[in-house]
Amino acid sequence: MRGLSGEGISKTFPGGVRALADISFTVRSGEVLALLGPSGCGKSTLLRIVAGLERAEAGRLTLDGEPFDVLPPGRRDVGFVFQSYALYPHLTVEENLSLALRVRGLPQQEIEARVREVSELLGIAELLERRPRRLSGGQQQRVALGRALVRRPRLYLMDEPLSNLDALLREEMRGELKSLFRGLGATVLYVTHDQSEAMALADTVLVLRAGRAAQLAPPLELYARPADLFTATFVGSPRMTVWRGQRVGDAFEARGVRAALPEGLGGGEELYLGFRPEDVTLSMESHPEGWEAELELMEPLGDRALLTLRVGGERLRALAPPADRPPRTWARVPLDRRHWFDAATERRL
Repeated sequence: MRGLSGEGISKTFPGGVRALADISFTVRSGEVLALLGPSGCGKSTLLRIVAGLERAEAGRLTLDGEPFDVLPPGRRDVGFVFQSYALYPHLTVEENLSLALRVRGLPQQEIEARVREVSELLGIAELLERRPRRLSGGQQQRVALGRALVRRPRLYLMDEPLSNLDALLREEMRGELKSLFRGLGATVLYVTHDQSEAMALADTVLVLRAGRAAQLAPPLELYARPADLFTATFVGSPRMTVWRGQRVGDAFEARGVRAALPEGLGGGEELYLGFRPEDVTLSMESHPEGWEAELELMEPLGDRALLTLRVGGERLRALAPPADRPPRTWARVPLDRRHWFDAATERRL
């Protein structure tokens, strides 16, 4: 198989801090793998191991079926895009783009052709004579990306490249990156803590938690069938509502709330039941699978509103069209849209 694979990657820093524990993944040639997780989960460490800037204490990396971790950093042929852009302030945009090619001794004509091609692709051709201090954040990000593209590496490594941009520009750049990756057929490892960014850009997402792999799956599978409670609540916005309760006969009971248990549901006596806000249906009519709910808060979000409801002693969040709503309503979630987790292991049931 062509692409990058990691098997059993582990890393412990001095002092016994475990950064990564037995991480395995595959990103096929021409696809994007997002490394997603909160700060300190190990995603940037994994990226640096792939780049050769850190050494794993266990595990192996292969690229296109050949050993990759035996190569020194300079021979790994990767394009690295940093969070801080890392542009040389005393060089022009053209010089920043061409420096790596000049160091490699490419002919001047080819250097000029590559710089022209990449600068036109990224819309920075008119900026070639400027220095970084005269560029906006979005322009600096394009130059940093262009510096990686101009080298035509086998593998692109991106460490939260959009995190320094404002929300509007980040959304715009996200769309541009997706189009760019598809057009180039690039193989990309993309680090982010933003689940929306990971879901939008990636073919596959590796969710990391405290140095361990929580789930490796395509974005839609990650959303529809999260493997554990952490992934369920980390992926999705607004985040999932979760109730903790216990089995009572053939039912689940939380604080003043009762729900039917699926037939044959495993797990222990303590369970978590989760609902995504967009799966909640509201009605003025009672329903045998629903709960009477009291409206506590409504937050308009444009074409939808986020409602916070009290159900017994629990809270439930729902997305619904913005409208004047009565203080009491009925809420229900289809049985096939309910997410069950064992409370002891937090694994999906």
